Amino acid sequence: MTDRELDAAGITDPALRAAYTRCRSLNARHGKTYFLATRLLPVARRPAVHALYGFARWADDIVDDLDSDATNAERGRALAALQQRLECGLRHGDSTEPVVRALTHTARAYGIDHRHFADFMASMRSDLEVTDYPTFEDLSRYMHGSAAVIGLQMLPVLGTVVPREEAAPHAAALGVAFQLTNFLRDVGEDLDRGRVYLPADLLAAHGADRELLRWSRATGARDPRITASLEAAADLTRGIYRQAAPGLAILDPVSRPCIRTAFVLYAGILDAVRDDGYAVLHRRAVVPRRRRVAVALDGLTRVAAARVRATGFPRPEAACRLPAPGRTHEEAA
Repeated sequence: MTDRELDAAGITDPALRAAYTRCRSLNARHGKTYFLATRLLPVARRPAVHALYGFARWADDIVDDLDSDATNAERGRALAALQQRLECGLRHGDSTEPVVRALTHTARAYGIDHRHFADFMASMRSDLEVTDYPTFEDLSRYMHGSAAVIGLQMLPVLGTVVPREEAAPHAAALGVAFQLTNFLRDVGEDLDRGRVYLPADLLAAHGADRELLRWSRATGARDPRITASLEAAADLTRGIYRQAAPGLAILDPVSRPCIRTAFVLYAGILDAVRDDGYAVLHRRAVVPRRRRVAVALDGLTRVAAARVRATGFPRPEAACRLPAPGRTHEEAA
């Protein structure tokens, strides 16, 4: 299927095809929810999405990989080297580094503003230095580079039925909503990395703080102040989803099923966290597989409908087949 995507996108150079394949593998391994949604996009647009998300995952791994014993200084040097390759690649339109090569090709093909990549790298550097955020305003400045710009990078690939600047605020909000969802789900893992993304003023409003989170993580004990803080964070995140929602209808119709599927699956993580009693300090909440399958089926139906509207007749899409019973979507991918 990778060859089919690359052929549809008109990517023929062997080295460039290998670069996109590398990005696809990064996206599949690290971004399972979004990787599933990406398979609902038109085949020709998928490599660009893999390039954008593959690069983001690679940079994030440098900063956050818990399996690595690299020091912060070593991670900083690796990140600086990546940024140098990125800047050189964007300047010249090519790179010897495969992931950067695919990214720069995508940026040129879709006219993506290079400032979005610079802002992203600034937030990645921040993760090596900043371990908490006093207010949501402080966190929002970080999330502009770490999340909002991902939505803005995606927008030219997805396409819109209105001027791009009209869709941009919704795309940025969706990126932020996705990241806030991850922050809530991963509170315990982030604490292990020495970071607390929940704003200190939100925690304090419910009588909680970093030390209480650390105590709960270490002992496995629950505390109602933590639960109240997590509920407030979930409510805040749902509000951001509401800001993002109008943007779905102004995307290119053939892109809407992909983003709607990602929207529903990520928002479903909030429900899973709630249904698990906000136990995110002790275990990761997971959207049930039956729910993922139901959302995927709905996405497939919407893909077919969009094709009928666009072409006047349905065209089967082998790449959108659901996995056979007993296999996960990621295994089928």
